[in-house]
Amino acid sequence: MVCFVTSTTASRPVGELLRQWRERRRMSQMDLAIQADVSTRHLSFVETGRSKPSRDMILRLAEELELPLRERNHLLLSGGFAPVYAETPLNSPQMSSVREALGQVLSGHEPYPAVVVDQRWNLVDRNAATGVLLRGVAPELLVPPVNVLRLSLHPRGMAQRIINLGEWRAHLLHRLRRQISLTADPALASLWRELDEYPCDQPEPEIERPGPGDIVIPLRLRRGYRELAFFSTMATFGTPLDITVAELAIEAYFPANPETAAYLQHQHHPD
Repeated sequence: MVCFVTSTTASRPVGELLRQWRERRRMSQMDLAIQADVSTRHLSFVETGRSKPSRDMILRLAEELELPLRERNHLLLSGGFAPVYAETPLNSPQMSSVREALGQVLSGHEPYPAVVVDQRWNLVDRNAATGVLLRGVAPELLVPPVNVLRLSLHPRGMAQRIINLGEWRAHLLHRLRRQISLTADPALASLWRELDEYPCDQPEPEIERPGPGDIVIPLRLRRGYRELAFFSTMATFGTPLDITVAELAIEAYFPANPETAAYLQHQHHPD
């Protein structure tokens, strides 16, 4: 059984939260104090509640702990300060440049599939080429909000067509576990438990090992009599100061062999 330590920030002292995050990052008080340029004694007083940290100190410690922007706001609130990071709806006018950038990446990646997801793997946008991944998926799994990981591993989703389901499932669950350890997001922990209950009739490797000729873990999909093979990359915005932007990611799929590339090109330009 896998247990997760998740974030429960409501009504908790800021010092306690800082200590929890420091321990989650496996940092000693001395390590964090040196990196944040504060004395170990002062940091100890902050963590035990004997000293109240300033707004700037909270932000400095959060930066050194590499906390998500959402959690930095939670720390500020616990310390008695107003949040500093906005969470602007993606459809708002001030996000037009972000939407345009996402659209350019998605359309520019054609004829290969690409999706935009939020921190909890909910689908934000996709290009037309993702249709090749979604064929045969149960309609109810495509009703918004669509969760990409659920879509991938649900027995009525893509899982029924994934040839190397055990390997791909183990990869996705391992990636999700890493994300939970970084964010302590209880919603992600709940999602992991749901996905872990889905059936799989293939062995799931505990350690990712390459097969013959593999340089990345491939997604192998059955398409009629064909086998399509993909690998993916993840991209995020480099310097986000808004929670919405910080939690967006683009997963772009590339053909892992010439046959898959030719098939996708033909689907895009059938003539």
